[in-house]
Amino acid sequence: MKKVMVGMSGGVDSSVAAMLLREQGYDVMGVTLKLFGDEDIAEAEKEGKTCCALSDVMDARSVAMRLGFEHLVFNFKDCFRENVMKQFADSYLCGRTPNPCIECNRHVKFDKMLRRAQELGYDFIATGHYAAIEYDENTGRWLLKRPADRSKDQTYVLYSLTQEQLSHTLFPLGTLEKSQVRELAEKAGLVNSNKPDSQDICFVPDGDYAGFIRRFTGKDSPCGKFVDVEGKVLGEHKGIINYTVGQRKHLGISLGKPAYVVRKDVETNTVTVGDEADLYTKSLIADDFNLISAAELEAPMRVTAKTRYSQKEQPATVSYLGNGEYLVEFDEPQRAVTSGQAVVLYDGDTVVGGGTIIRAME
Repeated sequence: MKKVMVGMSGGVDSSVAAMLLREQGYDVMGVTLKLFGDEDIAEAEKEGKTCCALSDVMDARSVAMRLGFEHLVFNFKDCFRENVMKQFADSYLCGRTPNPCIECNRHVKFDKMLRRAQELGYDFIATGHYAAIEYDENTGRWLLKRPADRSKDQTYVLYSLTQEQLSHTLFPLGTLEKSQVRELAEKAGLVNSNKPDSQDICFVPDGDYAGFIRRFTGKDSPCGKFVDVEGKVLGEHKGIINYTVGQRKHLGISLGKPAYVVRKDVETNTVTVGDEADLYTKSLIADDFNLISAAELEAPMRVTAKTRYSQKEQPATVSYLGNGEYLVEFDEPQRAVTSGQAVVLYDGDTVVGGGTIIRAME
């Protein structure tokens, strides 16, 4: 009997994933990952929405008891603090806008948890992500594919999975709609069948990124100048960490017309604002790339690409520039392409790969 370790957040998706694997004959163990120190949880729990709250652990344990398998809690807080929380804060201080869910998947769920599972003799890990994995016998590569429920597609935050990780990972919800998942949970009498989905960054549930960065690093972001696209000084900003490309609200500046953050420059401590038209660019450079469907990109390739989780994929061409950098050229200009975010490439339903955006090109 194959053994699988299921990451259980306390939510309905991971609970149903564990239930389905149990029904398919796997030897299942559920694990909940402790990702925060006590001081971090106290801050996050003020909002009542963190995935590390005691109630979430109890929900996961309740499901495991009802379904008849063991449940453990693993303390991964040091790994999470270093590779997710610190990376998030450092990126903002450097003027970038990171996606911590990608780093959590890269370093915690599909690296540290997989290694722990293998140390304990498990064949696979599994999560409640909406995605699918297939093996391509023609190429000998494992593929990451979009799920049946396109509205819940999470492949954007999974592009960093390696061939080794994909070969030892199961995504039981890949063929299901979210509504079916909730129906299965309700029919099974699971305590979290109607539990709302989490929406925010788990360690910043109040959405105050700047406040988190100040508490976490002990550093403040100094005030500087707002400038227009020509470099003319327009006023004073409250610190670069308070802004992101594309932002319009809460700028604290009045120009008599809508103004958007177009660029941030840490070296000069300036925030450039402009019209919405100034947000559009046709190409970008990305590095830290992970290719999934192919071992290398030998020639320019037609793909669809997205630069934000919620964005619809857009037609583009990707080329390898050397030195680990890739050029993505869109057919049509894209809005608010932001350094630090990911660009993820698709060939139909298959994830080609993805990387971290270094900069948008004019």
